Amino acid sequence: MEAYLPSDEETRQVSSAKAALIGDCMKKAGYPQWQAAPELPKAGPKTLTDWRYGIHDGELAKKRGYKADASEQAAYDTAVDQGAVDGTTANGPDGKALQDCIGQAHQRISADAKEFSEDAQRLGNEAFVKAKSDPEVVSAFQAWSSCMKEQGYIYKEPLDASDDSRFQGREVTPLEISTALADIACRNRTHVAKIWWQAEVKLQRTSMEKNAETLDASRKKLDAAVKSAAGVLSGAK
Repeated sequence: MEAYLPSDEETRQVSSAKAALIGDCMKKAGYPQWQAAPELPKAGPKTLTDWRYGIHDGELAKKRGYKADASEQAAYDTAVDQGAVDGTTANGPDGKALQDCIGQAHQRISADAKEFSEDAQRLGNEAFVKAKSDPEVVSAFQAWSSCMKEQGYIYKEPLDASDDSRFQGREVTPLEISTALADIACRNRTHVAKIWWQAEVKLQRTSMEKNAETLDASRKKLDAAVKSAAGVLSGAK
């Protein structure tokens, strides 16, 4: 399904074009101080499949358990804390102007790039979940679970470990690290991620064949939005 989803560059291009349009609109509306919120840096998975089936980096797990690299997380948190710096108020005239400008930008760029990938995202998620019922995946899960139990960790499925409520805080505990390392060791022994991925690939291919017309139409709309964004950015230079 990745071919039908916007790439990071396409997403950035559409976002940048919209920000440029909104900025120009806000200046005309009398709010030249408006600035778009900073782009959030990545923290954690680097691709659509990285971490999709769980963690796999033993060196990172030794330091961070199930959490993202410390420097990446710090950069992400800083960007979130900084937030939008336009100073607009939701119910004030500046906030109303911003909403009007956002609407105009949507019309110019067609819509948000991610809007056109909803079908692919939905079908991909369905395949991800359905793959867990594949007999080979079920066996792999059982093998992984048994491996974890041998080391004193009780989890039914691989992602249950990373979703453990005890590991959701900011602090990286010794228990989280030991669990993550056991998790990776059991993954390597049972090849659970590879088996799960192979099952999902089969399901996604079948789904793509059945929904080819819908997916192709969505991709064309996405391409049109990206092309419009490129035109905006080119004119802004």
